[in-house]
Amino acid sequence: MAILGAHMSMAGGYYKAVEAAKRVGCDCVQLFTKNNNQWAGKPITAEEAERFRESLVNLGLRHPIAHNSYLINLASPDDALWKKSIDAMVVEVQRAELLGIPYIVAHPGAYTTSSEALGLARIVAGLDEVHRQTEGAGAQMLLETTSGQGSCLGCKFEQLAAILEGVTDPDRLGVCVDTCHIFSAGYAMEKEAEYKATMKALDKTVGVKLVRAFHVNDSKAKFGSGVDRHEHIGRGQMGLAPFRHLMNDRRFKKTPMYLETPKGEEKGRDLDEINLATLRGLIE
Repeated sequence: MAILGAHMSMAGGYYKAVEAAKRVGCDCVQLFTKNNNQWAGKPITAEEAERFRESLVNLGLRHPIAHNSYLINLASPDDALWKKSIDAMVVEVQRAELLGIPYIVAHPGAYTTSSEALGLARIVAGLDEVHRQTEGAGAQMLLETTSGQGSCLGCKFEQLAAILEGVTDPDRLGVCVDTCHIFSAGYAMEKEAEYKATMKALDKTVGVKLVRAFHVNDSKAKFGSGVDRHEHIGRGQMGLAPFRHLMNDRRFKKTPMYLETPKGEEKGRDLDEINLATLRGLIE
């Protein structure tokens, strides 16, 4: 059986994200450990961390995962922003560690005015520095696949492989595959043969064993568009077929999958609940 969950707000306390996830029928939960559009965050108290951990146990939710701040850019050619991004990523690891969260999903970064090669080298050096400053921490970063919007890196599996090969301590990294992102980056998954070819390409470059999480999102944008716009499962350009292949891929039976689809209600039902039911309905 697939392990399915969603991204939840931690407004009002970290435990609130766990309660919200439980309410809609999640097995797992993703959250930000601070405001994702701000550099600084309030320190996490021991009480907050304990309440979060207890709520996971009491409500039976597994695989909590964090997502890092959208401001962080480890590929930046701007020295000040690059250093600020390293400092912020160190804090993300420390916050996840406090909360007992094993993984932090991170967008690799955008090279802006430099080049792909320089951007990748910058990410490698940045990750090495984060690892140096967080030695002994159990929380690991998961590099997320991207749509390739603008100069964002991570839209090709080879780019993620280059980062994993370049860092000093690759054992402290993993990968998070976003279905919407790889679809808009041009990886086909509709036909079974296409899905298999995409997963073979992923395995050959990154290795499917390094995939620690999935973001399960349909796409508002067309195939290969390079545009990152999430849609409800089966209601976007992807349709249900790719999700059917994924839900029945035995290699990922124990890999947690998190919705990042738009929030809201439809006919009195929570949209997360509807999306989870859609995904579970695809399991053969």
